[in-house]
Amino acid sequence: MPLLPAFGPTSWRRVVLTLLLALAAALLCVWLRTPIPWMIGPLLATSLVSVLGVPTESWTPLRNSGQWVIGTALGLYFTPAVGALVAGLWWAIALGIAWALLLGLGFGAWLRRLHAGHLAALSPAELRSTTYFAGAIGGASEMTLIAERQGARTDLVAAAHSLRVLLVTVTIPFALQFWGVSGLDTLTPGLREVQPAGLLALAGLTLLGALLMQWLGRANPWFMGALVVTMAVTLSGITLSAIPQPLSNAAQLVIGVSLGVRFTPAFVHTAPRWLASVAFASFFMMGLCAVFGWVLSRLTGLHPATLLLGTAPGGIAEMAITAKVLQLGVPVVTAFQVCRLVAVLVLAEPVYRWRYARA
Repeated sequence: MPLLPAFGPTSWRRVVLTLLLALAAALLCVWLRTPIPWMIGPLLATSLVSVLGVPTESWTPLRNSGQWVIGTALGLYFTPAVGALVAGLWWAIALGIAWALLLGLGFGAWLRRLHAGHLAALSPAELRSTTYFAGAIGGASEMTLIAERQGARTDLVAAAHSLRVLLVTVTIPFALQFWGVSGLDTLTPGLREVQPAGLLALAGLTLLGALLMQWLGRANPWFMGALVVTMAVTLSGITLSAIPQPLSNAAQLVIGVSLGVRFTPAFVHTAPRWLASVAFASFFMMGLCAVFGWVLSRLTGLHPATLLLGTAPGGIAEMAITAKVLQLGVPVVTAFQVCRLVAVLVLAEPVYRWRYARA
């Protein structure tokens, strides 16, 4: 079995042209001084042309490499002092997990009630599973796989998660820029210089971690494997190397592309009423999370922007990248998002069975 997928001339051309488009969009956003330009520019440009029917393509090994780089970069923030700080916030992280589960339950129940008449083709069981897993605040691919086991309509589940992550990824950085918060982070990596030998050693260790996670069948193996290994190394007091900024920018670009190519013309025509309700609920949940983050900030003494990112209903990589670029409490945001992701993946299906066992 080949390690890399086979590509025909058309596929290679699509990948290259998509990357060139993404690079041009990123450079434009840098010039316009938008927040998170290396991810938001490619994301918006790729999603726009994809929706218009232009053939775009994301190469999976590039996306995996981007997640590998970002996971490694985030792990460098977890120095022993930062680790002690994050460990002391276990109760706040637990509240964040409970909040995410309740938010997902409420979102799913609202979708079910709203669309019971519009999705008449679905049986009651299919409607329950579709709306429940579409509302869960978890990863799109993981929630779609679990939903498929429960007989849900997976295209609606995937569409809901993709649209929610897109809206959160674009809205929150611009809201933070309008708020004027950035550069507040005193939690910086233990080493800011690039050390070639240390970088090579770090790459080898994190690659082994990613491949192990992939072999074990874990979610987001390239991100989680690199993050866990780098955290372990950094928490032990060892500082190998910083991540070169151009490499971090390239990683953000390919992650933005991998999100943008999901938005095809078929995506838009899947169920307009469904997508409209998901968009409305996504903005509403962002508002609720802002209030919840503010409450947690009063209890913990951390900046509200940090806890807004930590509890936002977006993807872990996207929210962590936002925290990294704007310097808004990277370890805290990463810890909140990682723990929530793991908890939702573990609990979503058991909670569904418990919630609808009688039905």
